Amino acid sequence: MTKIALFAGGDLDYFTRDFDYFVGVDRGCIFLLQNHLPMDFAIGDFDSVSDQELEAIKAAAEDFIVVPAEKEDTDTELALKTIFQHFAQAEVTVFGAFGGRLDHTLANIFLPSNPDLTPFMRQFHLRDGQNLVEFFPSGQHCIEQEAGMAYVSFMADSDAHLTIQDAKYELSEKNFFQKKIYGSNEFIGKPICFFVSSGYAVVIQTKDRN
Repeated sequence: MTKIALFAGGDLDYFTRDFDYFVGVDRGCIFLLQNHLPMDFAIGDFDSVSDQELEAIKAAAEDFIVVPAEKEDTDTELALKTIFQHFAQAEVTVFGAFGGRLDHTLANIFLPSNPDLTPFMRQFHLRDGQNLVEFFPSGQHCIEQEAGMAYVSFMADSDAHLTIQDAKYELSEKNFFQKKIYGSNEFIGKPICFFVSSGYAVVIQTKDRN
């Protein structure tokens, strides 16, 4: 499977290098330049970079794609769509998804709500040094604890019914209560299994700051 790193415009204090392709989104391209990383794709409206920075991005990018500032999708959504048009089976790690504008952070957390990205939700995840965010379609799933992460939270799309098994705090038909996010759960030495009745689930593994 092709492994692709996508660098968005949020906080980029954490990243890894073991990827086949590197994609910069708007100011994420500047981070690629500063860290001497390849830039296989550069995409965005580039309204947050200077003219000098834009010329440097154009010179470094293998494939440069500029889009209008007024559009229906965020730059990150467009970048993911572009990736999956070229690499339908790719696995994408999104860095810089958090810590910038709050509306951008929320848009990233709900990326699967974009109908064009819904079919690919299991092929991309969001990552920084403190958080791993994954997306799961309706149905039954089991997850392993990510190394170094202490807590796990679950958020169901819309008002979908959610159950959680084999966790410190279980959620079942007997004790079900409706809540937007079921936070601060913990692994108990085995995979956690959960069921979401419709839509999709956002699963966040996280830890406290050092």
